Amino acid sequence: MAALEAAEAALGRRQEHREEEEESHNHDREGGGEPAALNGLVISENVKSNNIGVKIPESELEAEDKGAEEERPRESDSNILDVSSDYPRDKHISIQRHLADLEKLADLREDKRKPCPLCPEEKFKACYSHKLHRHLQNLHWKVSVEFEGYRMCICYLSCRPVKPNLVGDQTLSKMGAHYHCIICSATIVRRTDMIGHINRHVNKGETESRFITVRAPKSSYTVVKESATDVQVLPNHSTPQKTDSYFNPKMKLNRQLIFCALAVLAGERKPIECLDAFGATGIMGLQWAKHLRSSVKVTINDCNENSVTIIKENCHLNKMKVKLSIREEDNGETVGNGEENSDTIEVTKMDANVVMHLRSFDFIHLDPFGTSVNYLDSAFRNVRNLGIVSVTSTDISSLYAKAQHVALRHYGCNIVRTEYYKELAARTVIAAVARAAARCNKGIEVLLAVALEHFVLVVVRVLRGPTPADDSAKKVRYLIHCQWCEERVFQREGNMVEENPYQQLPCDCHGSMPGKTAVLLGPLWSGALFNTGFLRRMLLEAVQYGLDEAQPLLKTLVCEAECTTLKHFSTHSPGDENKQEECGVYIKTSNTSPESYLVHGKRKSEEVLRGVAKRQRAEHSAEQPPFYYNVHRHSIKGMNMPKLNKFLNYLSEAGYRVSRTHFDPMGVRTNAPLAQFKTVLMKYSTPTYVGAQAEGPVHLPGEIQVGEEVPAAAAIKVAEAEVAEDDKSGVATAVFTESYPTHCAAE
Repeated sequence: MAALEAAEAALGRRQEHREEEEESHNHDREGGGEPAALNGLVISENVKSNNIGVKIPESELEAEDKGAEEERPRESDSNILDVSSDYPRDKHISIQRHLADLEKLADLREDKRKPCPLCPEEKFKACYSHKLHRHLQNLHWKVSVEFEGYRMCICYLSCRPVKPNLVGDQTLSKMGAHYHCIICSATIVRRTDMIGHINRHVNKGETESRFITVRAPKSSYTVVKESATDVQVLPNHSTPQKTDSYFNPKMKLNRQLIFCALAVLAGERKPIECLDAFGATGIMGLQWAKHLRSSVKVTINDCNENSVTIIKENCHLNKMKVKLSIREEDNGETVGNGEENSDTIEVTKMDANVVMHLRSFDFIHLDPFGTSVNYLDSAFRNVRNLGIVSVTSTDISSLYAKAQHVALRHYGCNIVRTEYYKELAARTVIAAVARAAARCNKGIEVLLAVALEHFVLVVVRVLRGPTPADDSAKKVRYLIHCQWCEERVFQREGNMVEENPYQQLPCDCHGSMPGKTAVLLGPLWSGALFNTGFLRRMLLEAVQYGLDEAQPLLKTLVCEAECTTLKHFSTHSPGDENKQEECGVYIKTSNTSPESYLVHGKRKSEEVLRGVAKRQRAEHSAEQPPFYYNVHRHSIKGMNMPKLNKFLNYLSEAGYRVSRTHFDPMGVRTNAPLAQFKTVLMKYSTPTYVGAQAEGPVHLPGEIQVGEEVPAAAAIKVAEAEVAEDDKSGVATAVFTESYPTHCAAE
């Protein structure tokens, strides 16, 4: 802009001088005197050499000199970037190969005192070359970060904005010290952060500038095999923040459960369109296509370009065809060979919300890193009627009440740490799923809810229509939790405000304890967590495909859904062999499988089968007991509680429904109130045997002295009888010593 203004000024002055020339020329003709003096005009040397008397104004020559001075630094800057023959032009001047290259940047100034090219004049004034050399070496070069022969030196120029609250000398002292990334040109303050930033680029295969992705060499990949499926992963595949090919071996059980759910749905209708919205390595979608074959049409999606490339390579590795999108077909890319298998997998590179908005699916699986609430609305937008949506949440810190503010922010739910915190987490996720489905005029039927150490898995069936949506929304209620005895009950339906909500709790802690004793949790899902018929068919699929890790868990889930013990377990109800009802739809099931009964025994008569069917129909009509109690949490001090399986029998004999739970290995799911639970536990607990004094020898139950009290001896005899029964059944005996705690006798 300055050059243009100078040129315009020179043209204006040239026109004025021409007018003055004509006036002076006319004046000379009239007066015949000597030519007038040329004010502000000189004759250039080039014109003199050519013997041509052209007059150029001095202002124009000054403008040309200024333009030449401005062009010289530009030419020198281009020479700076070409110090090394293979140095790319888009790198910052703080990125050099040698220390001498930095010194050449300062040598451009012809003065004896040279400034630092990476520091402003306010921080480092111009000095002689030897002092500048020490400055560059100590302050910039020694703290640089090396990458592939280049050094990223620390820069103090005004490339990075300074915080606005810093003023005066404080601003100069904190003058934006930072590093420039050689790959993505990001500015990072700390050297350790810069090293980690470069390592993340290397792990992702990005080794050139401006996000030009270069695939890592084949030797750096590792082939992992799971369920007869091979996938290629990077060495750091277990760290989701640092890799695109995230693969967690601990989630194998999760993948098997989802596969069983999809296999059950594939048995109902064929073919079904299923979506793995977050593919990563694509192992889940590959397992679907490899085992279910023509029953499913698999779509694997990921928004990361590197992940999409890895998914395509894994498809070729497993002899699967890859269906190309329209853009890729226009680019002329080829389809991978499928020599042994004719199955085709569609791989897309989109945002998960976009894919679920554009297309309809019968089965959708969401497994993002962290919470999945951001994708629930899109998942229920186009899912087909009676389809299945499975959600895996890995933000266990918030769901397990370790970060309660995060749970309130993500799920809109108030939770605290309780003895049943895992089931609380599952009901929190289902409540968010139910609300998202209701916004799309759809209801849900919960088929499966699992909460383990690393994840919370929820599988629901979608019911289209406003009536199922209203029914599902009504099941989202608040929970009243007593903080003294940990009794809990769901709040009654209705909008009327109760005068004393503590009356809903079965306990009387509010009357006997001072202050407020209960807290309101939720909103939570108050309905059932399991569908027995669906779980039984999942177990059959797990047996058919040899999924060993999922079978024990599915057996526990079936018992938990029916609220029965494991000894009465069978794969399906004898009275419902030909059809099962789910979501108001009758689904036919075959009873000709040789593995229809996993627990073999004597054949029962038809009358016994009819009686069992009637009893199971009556049990199924009753609602599943919500929540569970931990036996150790409610054990009595100074008493040895009975074996867990025996305690379940005692509760069942008292007329209550009982079962084990997968949420807690020492948990008991029952419809008995807490007071009755403690009464039965107290009734069948035995006093801890103390024997002689602490310094004396430890006596076993057979070495009882004559002078001991009769009640204690009788209690010990009862304990001996129970221990003998346990020995017959193969249960380890319990040694009663005073060093054992009161809650160590359970399984």
